[in-house]
Formats: sequence, C-alpha cells, structure tokens
Amino acid sequence: MAIALAAWMSVWACSKTPEPPPAAAAPVAAPPTSSGAGRVDGKGPAPAPGASVVVVLEPRTPQSFLPQDEVPVMDQVGQTFSPALLIVRTGQPVKFRNSDDTLHNVNVKEEGTRVQSFNVAIPTDGVYEFTFPHDGFYRVGCDIHPAMAASIFAASTPFAALADGDGGFSFSDVPPGAWTITIYSAGRKLQRDVDVKGGATQVTVE
Repeated sequence: MAIALAAWMSVWACSKTPEPPPAAAAPVAAPPTSSGAGRVDGKGPAPAPGASVVVVLEPRTPQSFLPQDEVPVMDQVGQTFSPALLIVRTGQPVKFRNSDDTLHNVNVKEEGTRVQSFNVAIPTDGVYEFTFPHDGFYRVGCDIHPAMAASIFAASTPFAALADGDGGFSFSDVPPGAWTITIYSAGRKLQRDVDVKGGATQVTVE
C-alpha cells in the first residue's frame, strides 16, 4: 500500500502544470540530440552599444522541429517591456504579462509592413497569449505610455539567439546537413551557408 501511494504521489507531482518561465531574451529549446548532430560556433559583427544582434540558423531544405518546451514571456514592469528583444517560435504561443500596478496595452505590428498583429489592454496581473504567424521582426509598444518600446523576432527554427557582446554565438545539437546562418545587425542582413557534419563547425559571418 505504501509503495502504491508513493508511486501515485510521484505521478501526481509530475503531472502538475509548471509555472511559466521568467521573461528572458534567450532562444527557445532546440530539438534533442540526434545521431551525428554537431555544434556551430561562430562570430559576426559585435553589437553597437545598447543594440542587439540576432543570429538565426535555418536548414536549406525543409525540416520539422519539435515544439518548444517552454512558453516565452514578455513582461511589463516599471513601465518597461522586459526583455527589450524577445526571440520566439513562429506558430507557437507567447505570453504577454503586466506586472505593473497600472493598466498597459500591448500594440504589436510587423516591422516591415506595419500591419498590426494585435492591440490589447492588459490590466495588472493580466496575461495575454498570442501566436505569431510569420517569421520576422515585430515592434511592440504601449499606447498609454509611449516611451515603452520593445521588439520581437519570430523564427520557424529553434536555432535563433542573440549574439554576445563580441558578436559570438553557438548552437548545439544541430542535425547534420546544409544550413544558412543569417545575422541581423544594425539594419544589415548578413548570410553565410554552412554544412554541419557532426563535431564542431567554426564559421565567421562578415
């Protein structure tokens, strides 16, 4: 009886819904390690002060990826969007929170077309969930507090991240094959093809 009760408690604990993760400008989960998977280490242009560099690794032939393990979150706290730039997966949910003690709204438009994705008011402790349908950059603002601004980058691939302060980046568990690295830096779009064959692959994008 004690063994059965312990087993039931273990199953119950594992079935609890996890709390959403804290807001973080970090890449969403990559697929699990596959046979022959490798690592791509590289360097691109260093970010300008106060700016960010987005690095995306995309397959040159269509591939399917596992869904994200965690839902990314953009919060509103101290009348600031946090993080200032959030990377999300295209076609998978994102949460927008209001941790301030005042009403905010979230007005999101596609960067290139200025087409509005949504515009919703979020009260204190409120949460709004949205799924971005297209890859690319999105502008985020609050009409109530015009000084608030942020950006979102949506990518179909799980291999998307912010470069470090020196322009460095690294992706692990990359399936072997032909890939393209795209770097968005200071309004520029830089690209380079790379073949992953297992082990570590070094690449410089200029």
